[in-house]
Amino acid sequence: MPMIFFMRLMALATAFVMVTPMSVSAAEIHVMSGGAPKEVFALLASKFEQQTGNKVKFTYAVITELCEKLSAGATADVLVLPTPVLDSLAKDGRVRADSRAIFGTVGISVVVKEGAPRPDISNKEKFRDAMLAARSVVHATPGKTPSGTHMGKVMEQLGIADATAKKVIFKPALDGGVQLVVAGEAEIGIYPASEVAGVKGLTVVGPLPADINLEIVYGAAATTYSAAPNAASAFVKFMAAPENRFVWKEGGFELPTNLNSN
Repeated sequence: MPMIFFMRLMALATAFVMVTPMSVSAAEIHVMSGGAPKEVFALLASKFEQQTGNKVKFTYAVITELCEKLSAGATADVLVLPTPVLDSLAKDGRVRADSRAIFGTVGISVVVKEGAPRPDISNKEKFRDAMLAARSVVHATPGKTPSGTHMGKVMEQLGIADATAKKVIFKPALDGGVQLVVAGEAEIGIYPASEVAGVKGLTVVGPLPADINLEIVYGAAATTYSAAPNAASAFVKFMAAPENRFVWKEGGFELPTNLNSN
């Protein structure tokens, strides 16, 4: 994240985030999250800690890896995931329905190295042509993240999966995929908008055409087994507070049209 972008958001956060201090006992909470909200949390977590006295430890991983960790017995106080995954965990009794909140919706963006020519992705056909013409393309692994799975389906839908097979690199943004674009090792990157917002050395060409884009709704909930349930709920409430919406917006998330947490 460029320093000027970071400083601008920090100034806004300091000026406008006026959440009433929460009366909870100081605790350390463990938050497990997909990678999409990472930059937003980097900006807001310190404010939460200052206002509540609680400390936050984060674990970030791709969605399938997080689910595997949870299945293997890993524990956390708060889970931040796409809402369909939270729905499944709620059915299993692993998260508290009364602590759920929606943070925002993130779509998928196309990026290139700063200064490189911008491909025409103005419609589905132009995007298809850009994929065929590109020297190399990088996106998350199908089956590992929502965006990666979606892009695998898009390539099939456009009839270019075989033609692009040898030029597509599967690497999540968290594992260095975005940096391949910055370094010029991949000509085009395709990632959730929140994972490329403000990354130095990148140019965001724009979102995928609407008829092939994917909107991923991210939310959070405290777990039923949290040792610090009050602090965990306070974290979710703070991050979803209306006063913090502008930080999510700047971080690549759109305000969800349905603000119900269920």
